[in-house]
Amino acid sequence: QVQLVESGGRLVHPGDSLRLSCAASGLVFSSYFMGWFRQAPGKEREFAAAISGLGWRTSYADSVKGRFTISRDNAKNTVYLQMNSLKPEDTAVYYCAALKYGGVQTNLADYISWGQGTQVTVSS
Repeated sequence: QVQLVESGGRLVHPGDSLRLSCAASGLVFSSYFMGWFRQAPGKEREFAAAISGLGWRTSYADSVKGRFTISRDNAKNTVYLQMNSLKPEDTAVYYCAALKYGGVQTNLADYISWGQGTQVTVSS
């Protein structure tokens, strides 16, 4: 059974940095693209970033490009999201997920396993 557990979310000020972690178990971690999504209150869940199994390829939503960095440590079965220059509009619950083989990285429906999410609040 696949389990994904996110952590690291908290209240921060605009301009601050934060690193989220997602620990995975129950899957051959290095075989899967992993993605980060986020869901703000009253909005749909949206793609933020994704990374290939060996970490060679990454992709980002335009809204986070240049500020967020996705990375992974396959020895620790963990994927990270480094978030810099945070803005109030980054406030959301952040989820990590595993992409099915052949899935489209930005397509929420192509992700097969999800964590419970971690809350990030950016406020002065």
